[in-house]
Amino acid sequence: MMTFQQLQIGDYFRIPGITAECVYRKASSSHCSLNALLQPIRPATTVIPLSSAEITHYFVTKQQLLKSLKK
Repeated sequence: MMTFQQLQIGDYFRIPGITAECVYRKASSSHCSLNALLQPIRPATTVIPLSSAEITHYFVTKQQLLKSLKK
């Protein structure tokens, strides 16, 4: 685990205690995005950075959901 401040802009992460389906992306030094909506976040917030495999799994799952909605 690390803090939001330690992440690089563009990194994907989760917040401990929040459902695993909620994946955030660091948008700036004080904001993150969730489903394209910017949200303020404290620099000292503890976060769990995602690995490349976890990011890939997140996007594959999201794409499958969108395809299922089109049917």
